[in-house]
Amino acid sequence: MESATETERKYDVPADFELPPLTGVGGVSRASDAETHDLDATYFDTEDLRLARHRHTLRRRTGGSDAGWHLKTPGDGATRTEHRLPLDSGTDEVPGPLQAEVRAIVRDRALRPVARLRTRRLETPLRDADGHTLALVAQDVVTAETDTGEQHWTEVEVELVDGGRKVLTAVERALLAAGATPASGPSKLARALGDQLPGTGAPEDGAPDPVLGYARDQRDAIAAFDPGVRRGEPEAVHKMRVATRRLRSTLRTFRKWFPPQTAGPVVDELKWLAQLLGDVRDAQVQSHKLLAPLDREGLEFTGVGQRIRARLEDQETRGRAALTEALDGERYLRLLDVLDALVDAPAGGDGDPRRRTRKTLAKADGLLDQARADGVDAELHDARKAYKRARYAVEVVAPAAGRPGAKLVKKLTALQDVLGAHQDSVVARELLRELAGAAHAAGEDGFPYGLLYARQERVGEETLEDLPAAVAASRRPKLRHWLG
Repeated sequence: MESATETERKYDVPADFELPPLTGVGGVSRASDAETHDLDATYFDTEDLRLARHRHTLRRRTGGSDAGWHLKTPGDGATRTEHRLPLDSGTDEVPGPLQAEVRAIVRDRALRPVARLRTRRLETPLRDADGHTLALVAQDVVTAETDTGEQHWTEVEVELVDGGRKVLTAVERALLAAGATPASGPSKLARALGDQLPGTGAPEDGAPDPVLGYARDQRDAIAAFDPGVRRGEPEAVHKMRVATRRLRSTLRTFRKWFPPQTAGPVVDELKWLAQLLGDVRDAQVQSHKLLAPLDREGLEFTGVGQRIRARLEDQETRGRAALTEALDGERYLRLLDVLDALVDAPAGGDGDPRRRTRKTLAKADGLLDQARADGVDAELHDARKAYKRARYAVEVVAPAAGRPGAKLVKKLTALQDVLGAHQDSVVARELLRELAGAAHAAGEDGFPYGLLYARQERVGEETLEDLPAAVAASRRPKLRHWLG
């Protein structure tokens, strides 16, 4: 499957619209001869149009220079990402890779044709003095067929190729001066579906609730990173895990904002999902921590390096298999359904979320003070988890506080990073102890594991040397006064 970022702008035009001269506009030296294409696209969605509601379009198109299966996903402004697969033997069944890309949205709902768009396209390349194509201008005469009838309209699309955004802006000025207007809808499909496409719902009364807003952001992040996790992207695994933890923490910290009979079971299910993601992510983190130094010293492929690599690769492989199976399973898909119902419900909290945040942060402070006094690794780990929960709570209310809120989040993140680095060294030592035992049982020399253990022990000590400064920075009164 190929993926590409496309940047385009759309315009509504009358049926008799004539493209204005564009030579000299935005660095365009010449407009090449136009080519005519007949495009025939069938769009697929669920019966309740879940893809369209999430600004995704999935189509099978013939004709033109890029015939095939196309999935367009939202981007920033006029930018979208398009995933492409070639046409198969002619079947209308959506290819598996594209189904995986939208699984978190459609879940177990069937994908079926919802619209057919036939387009007569007149495409004009805009080139610079060196012959590079800056943009393509497409004049489209569209016939759209849906269950509710047939529509006809004319529109113009301008898509960047090798040009920059200034080309779009310059061409837009020329088109608007010639009688074009910005498109009334985000896509041809949205226009074709019209009233069939559900709205986004009535706006909330008063100011939006920060707790529900934060929870919705994490719900959306889980769905957004789902395709990357399925493709095996390490960063997607990490970010989906973080979103899962943030949402779980929010449901626990601000439990009065959510129905307890629903939120309680969801907290447990999010813990299950986070563990599956963690089994993969932890192996990746430890692999970098333990193998990178060996690689720098030329010891990566020695006996100790091979044993560490084999152990962590096996852990990651088994973790990926379990995660892949879970993401296609009923349990995960139902969790997504329940999350929708939970975070889209009206706010239930009637208190000040800053008060809950203040208490959560104070609890983390107390746990860390006790852990530092006792010098026990397990207690430091508990304090780290408490600060993670506190930081997520601060993230909920920080936007309303402006700069002081952002600064507190930054300092808590730095403190959490120190505690996290120490915990990583603890986990690495546990793994090395286990591997040393296995090496000894196999008659291998255990001395290298002892050296690596001592190194990780020193890493843990060095990170704790940074702890007092991180604690002091996070507790400055002027950073927390806005919490009340």
